Amino acid sequence: MSKYATTEITSAEIPSDNPVHQRLYFPYVEAAKIIHGNVLELGCGWGRGVETLIKKCDHYTGLDKNQPLIDQLQAAYPKHTFSTADLPHLSAFKDNTFDYVVTFQVIEHIQDDHKFLAEIARVLKPNGRVLLTTVNRPYSLSRNPWHVREYDTQELRSLMQKYFSKVETMGVGGNKKVWDYYEENKQSVNKIMRFDIFDLQHRLPAWMLRAPYEFLNRFNRNKLMAETGSLAASIDVTDFHVSNEPEKCIDFFFVATK
Repeated sequence: MSKYATTEITSAEIPSDNPVHQRLYFPYVEAAKIIHGNVLELGCGWGRGVETLIKKCDHYTGLDKNQPLIDQLQAAYPKHTFSTADLPHLSAFKDNTFDYVVTFQVIEHIQDDHKFLAEIARVLKPNGRVLLTTVNRPYSLSRNPWHVREYDTQELRSLMQKYFSKVETMGVGGNKKVWDYYEENKQSVNKIMRFDIFDLQHRLPAWMLRAPYEFLNRFNRNKLMAETGSLAASIDVTDFHVSNEPEKCIDFFFVATK
């Protein structure tokens, strides 16, 4: 299913995507330790963590905008429910429906983030919880034209506190291998960005940047794979951990209770 991969739909099969794939898969491993009952995933993509979640819940519902991916997932997991959706709207679901909502690397793509969180809170049962990840803006290496916005720790905490009674602020931490790769990536991106002498990444509209961003991002990942070799290939989900210092992490991992 990951054959649909772009750098925004990171593949589990492309070797140069491995460090990012492992980082994105880690929250599913953690979610599987927590979830039970009736679970909704917003933005299930090609199904990176679907099987991991399904093993731990009574019923799983996955939503995404990509119809071919949804069709493949429904065929692969016929006992569960997959459907396309126009997020942030969840009008197909009644209030107090789900025990858990999982949404990983999605909120940064949503224009109306307030509506997104309000809808999550609405469909959660009393004391239900949402598990949410998104990038930590200070650790972004360039503008991502696929993102509507990115957050720092306080911005995301304050936003989520408007809709949930309790917000646990954590991050996806990594060991030395993870941070060595991040530093290699940072240096490589900085070399590319030296050519943006007019700061076009921040001046041009997002739609104009998406094709060059995709090309350069894929070029950079392949370049890092060639240069770091065993480092990029060796990073595994076990190289990540939940950190209580989200401001020092590449990604946030927030758990909020209705």
